[in-house]
Amino acid sequence: MKGLYLRFGFSVLAAGFFAACAVEPVEETTAENNAPMYMKGVCYHPVAKGDTMRSFDRIDEDLALMVDAGMNTIRTYAPIEEVEVLDKIAEKGMKVVVGFGYNQNGFYDLLSGSYLEYVERFKDHEAILMWELGNEYNYHPEWFEGDIMNWYTTLKQAVDAIHALDSVHPVATAHGELPDSLAFHMGAEVDIWGLNVYRWDQPATIIDEWNAVSDKPFYFSEVGADSYMRIADAGFAQGPNEDAQAVALDTIIDQILARQSENHGLLLFSFTDGWWKAGNPDKQDIGGWAPKSSGVPYDGAPNEEYWGIVDIDRQPKKGWGVVVEHFTKKKQLKEDEI
Repeated sequence: MKGLYLRFGFSVLAAGFFAACAVEPVEETTAENNAPMYMKGVCYHPVAKGDTMRSFDRIDEDLALMVDAGMNTIRTYAPIEEVEVLDKIAEKGMKVVVGFGYNQNGFYDLLSGSYLEYVERFKDHEAILMWELGNEYNYHPEWFEGDIMNWYTTLKQAVDAIHALDSVHPVATAHGELPDSLAFHMGAEVDIWGLNVYRWDQPATIIDEWNAVSDKPFYFSEVGADSYMRIADAGFAQGPNEDAQAVALDTIIDQILARQSENHGLLLFSFTDGWWKAGNPDKQDIGGWAPKSSGVPYDGAPNEEYWGIVDIDRQPKKGWGVVVEHFTKKKQLKEDEI
């Protein structure tokens, strides 16, 4: 893969780490197990009905669904502190992209510096794949006193600090769309880049653009589609619409996997619907917002509480079958085929 060796010294270790993390299904052994790990997974922030805080009460059920779908990676937006949860993830042969936020009220965040305590505590845990700094912060200079340079300075310092503690796990950042020259300059020591890409159902178009400007490896840290149509369009009816999500996911995943040799993986947004995001957490609301999201298929409107490939009760949506088919290469039978 172009740019597989990230940096001389640490880069060789990081590249070797990805190769060592070969896909290891719990019940099945295939020749694919000996291949370098390619991330196939989901963004995971489970919040129960009526609540606004993350909870792992359903971790066993969730992991079983993920394994059945052929997933090997979970991406979080805040570190998992519960050792028993990390242990369960590792037992399933899965890995975690550990997200560190800038200001998470001192919970292993960049602002307080407590993220380094987490790195030191968990760097030897089998579940850890890599450390990921921020989540499309390039869209939010207002979080950094109106100056995005403040974020990039924080990013640079955090990358260096983690490298000093951990010479094994790669350090990433999740960037919104293609980084500009300032981002690349300040993130020169980032080992692997995550890209959040919402370009209708064509996120893979960024691959050629990336190859034109960088030799470093990257992965799709967020891609996906919601299951609600704000308007009727593209042949899909207005309202809850699992067909629209399924069609979009089919195209998105197919095009990215077709160029698997040019990226390190894709993480779908998201595992479960999030009723906490746009209004009353006791019910599923229409609406919500996210910056730069006019590329959301197929209505250009990001309905934040409808992004799950399973609903909040863990009932698989139509898009779930699409994911299973692509990630396991096994066709899901329709009811009339059973």
